[in-house]
Amino acid sequence: MKEINDREQLNHYLHAHQIESVFNEQLQPYLSLYSFDQGELICSQGEPSQYLYVLVKGKLKIYTTSAEGKSLILSFKTPLEVIGDIEYVRGTDIINTVEAVSSVSMIGVHHRWLKKYGRDYSPLLRFLLEIITRKFYVKSNSMSFNLMYPVEARLASYLLSVSFDESDSQYKGQLSTASLRDAANLIGTSYRHLNRVIQQFCTEGLIERNKGFLFVKDRDGLSALASQNIYE
Repeated sequence: MKEINDREQLNHYLHAHQIESVFNEQLQPYLSLYSFDQGELICSQGEPSQYLYVLVKGKLKIYTTSAEGKSLILSFKTPLEVIGDIEYVRGTDIINTVEAVSSVSMIGVHHRWLKKYGRDYSPLLRFLLEIITRKFYVKSNSMSFNLMYPVEARLASYLLSVSFDESDSQYKGQLSTASLRDAANLIGTSYRHLNRVIQQFCTEGLIERNKGFLFVKDRDGLSALASQNIYE
């Protein structure tokens, strides 16, 4: 994590995402702009929650880890998104681990300033309510998607989430075959069946499997198959 001491850039993100009014004049001096590199952790499950982050550029991956060390990817997030909202409201430790999929920019503010200057500020409270309720809505859709759509559509949607970031045209991601069990868990299928569908996608020219990674070859084909990107 790097703190970017550029007030002009921070104000640009506030204006671009129309969230200037979310933070009152007392809070704004305590807002900071942070950058995270691809693969860097923003926060880890079980750690004390200290900051509220607003994602303004890039893509995040959110996952949880069991006591046995197994990881399960829950979702991918793109701007505008908030990390640490539920933890701030409930006063709990970090619920899930959050990792940068691409290079990421986030606006952060420490809880102590939120509690001092934002606890009763209605625009901030409305903003958090909208974000939290949207998360529940997306989660409900995701559960329905996993029940109603075939594995082919679910895998296509997952591959699109992993491999592309709409805010960064230069980002072309890849999926390590070592993480396929996590992918199978997320989309609700067996590891064996997932491999069969991957082989089918390779045969159809949608993806390529090479040197331990999966690469998307036909983005439009995957998009047509997925019909919607439910994991974002």
